[in-house]
Amino acid sequence: MKLNYNKAEFSASYGKFSQIPPPEKTEIAFAGHSNVGKSTLINKLFNRKNLARVSSVPGKTATINFYSLENLYFTDLPGYGYAKVSKAEKERWAELIEGYLNSDRDIRLVFMLVDMRHKPTADDISMINYLIDTEMPFVIVLTKADKLKKNERLRRMEAFADEIPCFEDIHVVPFSSVTFEGVEELRSIVEEIADDEDQGAQ
Repeated sequence: MKLNYNKAEFSASYGKFSQIPPPEKTEIAFAGHSNVGKSTLINKLFNRKNLARVSSVPGKTATINFYSLENLYFTDLPGYGYAKVSKAEKERWAELIEGYLNSDRDIRLVFMLVDMRHKPTADDISMINYLIDTEMPFVIVLTKADKLKKNERLRRMEAFADEIPCFEDIHVVPFSSVTFEGVEELRSIVEEIADDEDQGAQ
């Protein structure tokens, strides 16, 4: 199913899990550390400049933002691991993310974003372990791929094999918002899910 990405639109944002209305569509979530590039990835995926608001200030997305496209919702989860917010705010984010992921919503896939330049943070590993333990389908998206030279990139990929649990079994997509690397591969994953939904609705 070829999706018309230009038709994607912002739907709503919620600061508490209890505010989120019951699920209407299949959902694809974007998770990752603060400033890992979730909003940038969403904009590239939908071929839009500022559908998702990109901030240079980490920890700016403090809500779950829903974007709608045909038979799918895309959910941008708050970036975790930002040190400069209060303990209460961190707890609210954790409750929001956990509440969403633990719910009975039809979350078909999580795009788990990790900065390709660095070793995954403890929070990244916790999230990956959570996704593995709950058997939630996910794809690791390695962001900022253009910032590494070829040799550095090879070294990081080798290191990830040791740093990330079950790395060899996980679908991994290097991504760059500058060179558009990975965009088509990510779109084909999304379209496969949209196809499944379409057939299920018939």
